[in-house]
Parts: sequence; structure tokens; C-alpha cells
Amino acid sequence: MESSWSRQLLGRASSTPGVPGEAEPPEPELVEAEVGGTALLKCGPSHSQGNFSHVDWFSVHKEKPTLIFRVRKGQGQSEPGEYQQRLSLQDRGTTLALSHITPHDERIFLCQAKRPQSHEHRIQLRVYKAPEEPTIQVNPLGISVSSKEPEEVATCVGRNGYPVPQVIWYKNGHSLKEEKNRVHIQSSQIVESSGLYTLESVLKAQLAKEDKDARFYCELNYRLPSGNHMKESREVNVQVFYPAEKVWLEVEPVGALKEGDRVEIRCLADGNPPPHFTISKQNLGTKDTEEMTPEDNGALVLESAQKEHSGLYQCQGLDLETMASLLSDPQELLVNYVSDVRVSPAAPESREGGSLTLSCEAESNQAVEFQWLREKTGQVLEKGSVLQFHDLTREAGGGYRCFASVPSVPGLNRTQLVHVAILGSPWMTLKERKIRVRENEVLNLSCEASGHPRPSISWSVAGTAQEQDQDPQGVLSVLNVLVTPELLRTGAECVASNSLGTNTTTILLELDSSRSTGLSTSTVSPSVRANSTSTEKKLPEPESKGVAIVAVTVCVLVLAVLGAVLYFFYKKGKLPCGRSGKQEMERNTSI
Repeated sequence: MESSWSRQLLGRASSTPGVPGEAEPPEPELVEAEVGGTALLKCGPSHSQGNFSHVDWFSVHKEKPTLIFRVRKGQGQSEPGEYQQRLSLQDRGTTLALSHITPHDERIFLCQAKRPQSHEHRIQLRVYKAPEEPTIQVNPLGISVSSKEPEEVATCVGRNGYPVPQVIWYKNGHSLKEEKNRVHIQSSQIVESSGLYTLESVLKAQLAKEDKDARFYCELNYRLPSGNHMKESREVNVQVFYPAEKVWLEVEPVGALKEGDRVEIRCLADGNPPPHFTISKQNLGTKDTEEMTPEDNGALVLESAQKEHSGLYQCQGLDLETMASLLSDPQELLVNYVSDVRVSPAAPESREGGSLTLSCEAESNQAVEFQWLREKTGQVLEKGSVLQFHDLTREAGGGYRCFASVPSVPGLNRTQLVHVAILGSPWMTLKERKIRVRENEVLNLSCEASGHPRPSISWSVAGTAQEQDQDPQGVLSVLNVLVTPELLRTGAECVASNSLGTNTTTILLELDSSRSTGLSTSTVSPSVRANSTSTEKKLPEPESKGVAIVAVTVCVLVLAVLGAVLYFFYKKGKLPCGRSGKQEMERNTSI
């Protein structure tokens, strides 16, 4: 409730300064607080408690005082209204505490003490709130250097600050200021329902080609009771568009190229956006020119370069805005190559003891070196394009590889494999160890032979045979047989033959009495090579030894019985005792 005394006080406080006969009111005491904090309002300088036993507190808004708190005999009481729940007495009644400060609390507060004498004190409450971290948004469309007016670079926003913070723009660490037709900063603020401010600042500028890498950011300056502070945004870069002044060509990889390499030919320019590119290639031999269109990024990719890709390349860039055309300097692209290696003769053959000459050749745009290697060992036999053989043996047959390489271009090489055939009867591979088997077992017998002409293999026993080519001159035959008494007795014979002769290997079987009988399968493979016909004598069968022992025993028993019978007849006198009788007995015995 507004008293007449307070109206008089307000009238004095609002009197015009300098009016004769009226004193100018003193400056109010300044108290600072942050939003959400507590402000301590003291009713003037420190005095005895008795001076503040009767005090009225007012808030002044738009020059209108409103009673908000009473102190009577040291006891405080809030008046109904916006401050009712936020005021309390402290320091034995000398201080009024205002809690939960908001921006709306920034105003003048009056205290009036009536006893023992009239006294008044004005307090100016200043409220502060640090803004949130500034956010910055760059212009997504970019800026053209041909623009005649400043274009938007970026927008800076600082939210929920109080009072409104000050914004400063920077480019590459240097502050920007208003500059006619060059730099313009436009700022505005919004008052939120909470009383806090949101600041929005737009930077506009005219940019040049040199600003394509410039870094922009904004800075918010604000005050708190503790002093001055500032917050910075992140740095941003705006896309700057400018026409190209130069076009050039690059090739990757750098250095000597060879057939099969992945080669990338790139057209580049110093403009943004880059111009529209085309690539021309001139054949250095025929002088014919060919036009090619690269990808959108200006690159022409040769996934597997060939010698036909060699030539003189040049890029042309067309600026679609200015329609200006620029040409790069021509650049030669050389794809080094080695042709397929040719070996002569293509199918070499010779008899044992003879001679043979192999030669190879290949074309290249660089100097070529040749080597001959043995295929099965990798051993280098000759450095050069010619390989000669004298007094050939069967062992000389097989694969030989001609290796053509270009020393000046690492990794550029070609090879060709040729098989040398030595004319002769078949060579055999012989199993020399005993083959122990069990009866009724299914057995795979292997026989390998080689020679030129390529031999064929046959078996002396019935069974299922399968042939496999080992190399151009070799063959492997696998015979699937059942072990029978007949096979145990005869063994198996492998016969390899060609137009120049025949060779044979005999495989002998021995019954393994330690193994259980029954139908089973096993495989026997040859392990040792022989250069002539090889046979292995049959091993005596265990059954034959047993039969011989039984036969001898029976014969001994028969002779013993016969001797006993003859002795019996002799004693009875029934046998003649002369020479003629002796002869008769000999005839009967021989029978």
C-alpha cells in the first residue's frame, strides 16, 4: 500500500536536477548479482540496530514505488506480490536478502527508516547472466568473388544472456569492423519470456580468391559480478567461388609405367568450382588425335594400361560461367611393354646323345635381357636368349622357361615355358620293397612311366585301371585289384610301351600273416625310378614252404613202413636170396 510519505519521497527523487532550492538526490548504491543467485540489500551504511527497528522496503518500477517488505521492532513481514516468497531479513534486520534473482529484478529498491529519525537509502540492483556457448552457421551456398555487394558469410547466435552481450567477428584471428561496401555486421536480439536475451549477428563481406582458406569465428563479450568475460565460437570456412586462371595435368603413379599398371590421368585447375574438362590424346606415330571425357572429378583412369595408351595428353578446361577456355601444357605418357615371348622350336625333341638349341625372342620399347631357367628347380641355366644342349640324356627332358625382362622398368617381364622331349623307350618307376598284403584285400597298385613318345601302360592281371597324365611325357596308372591266391602266386606286371620300346615292372606280393583277414582296401605306390627294364624275383610263398615240409614228412613215413614190410617178409623166408631175387626186389621198389 502506497503511503503519502512515500509519494513525497518519490516526488523528491524525481525532481529535475538543477532546480534552485531543491537538492539533487544522491546516486543509488550499486549491487550486482547473477541470475538464480541472492542479492543482499543493505539499508544504508552500518548503524546500530535501533536505527532499523522501523523500516519499509519499496521496489521502484517505471518510477512507481511498491511496498514489498515491512520491519517492525526488528521483525520482518513480506507484502503480497511477486517478492512475497523471496525476501528475508539477515544481519539482525539490517539487510534484506532477495533470492532466486531474475532479469526482471533489475531495478531500484528503496528503504525508509522512520525511527529514531527519518532515513532513506536507494539501491540499484544490476543482474547478469552469462550467455551459452555461441553457435555459428556458415553460408552453405558459398560466395562468388564476382559479387558487387557484401554477401553473407556466417551467422552467430548467443542464447540466454543478460544483458545483451557484445559480438565481435574475426577473420584469421584479426577482428573485423564495419567497412563500406566491404564488411557489414548486422545484429539483433530477442527477449525470451524469462527476460534473457538471444543475440543473432550476421557477418556480410566481399571476399577475394585469397579468402578461400580464411577462417571466421565470432566472440561474445559479457560482464558478470566477477568481471568481464568472453566466449568464442568454433572456426568456419566459407566456400569461395572464383574462375580458373591455369589448367594443368598430372599422372599417377609417378615414374616409369609398364603394361598392366593402373594409371590415373588427372586434369586440375586453380578455379572453384573447377571447369568442365576434356582430354585429348595424340598418337606420336600417326599424329591422330582422340578426344576423351574424364570423370566428374577430372580423372581418366586406365585400369590396366597398354602400350596403345602411350601418347601426348592435354587437358582443356571450360568455365561454364564465363565460357572461358584454358589449355594445359601437353604431357607425354609412355607405357613400357614387353611382347609375348616366342621360343623356337615350339616343341623341341631329340634322341639321347644328340644336341639341341633353344632360342627365344621378345619385342620391347626398351632393352630386354633374357634368362633360361629349369622349370622344376628354378635354377638359372643361361643368361641370354639361346640355350644349347649337347650329349643329351633322358634326365634332360622336361620343362624350361625363357624369362625376358626390362632392367630399366622394375617388374616389367614376360616368360614362356617349353617342354623338351627326349626320344626313347619308357622309363619306369619301380617299387623295390616287399609288398605285404592280406587275402581278400582290395589293393590299388600304382605304376608310373615316362618317355617320348608318351608311353601307354597295361597290366598282366585283370582289374580296373585308371590313367593320369603327369606331364607331357609321363603317365601314372592305378590298378584296382582284389588280392586272391592266384594274385599272390603270380604277382602283377606293369608294362609301359611306345614306338621305341617296352619296359616292365613286376610287383610281387607277400601274405602278411600278422594282419587280420577280411575285405579291406590299401594303396601301393612306386617310389624309385629305374632307367631300364626292372623285374623283382618272386618271393617264396609261406603256403609253399608248409606244403614242402608236409611232403617230406609223408615220404619219410612211407619209406619207414615199406622198410618194415620188407624186413617182415625177409624173416619169413618169402623173399629170394640170390642175385636174381635182389634184382626183382629192386624192380618192385622202383615201381
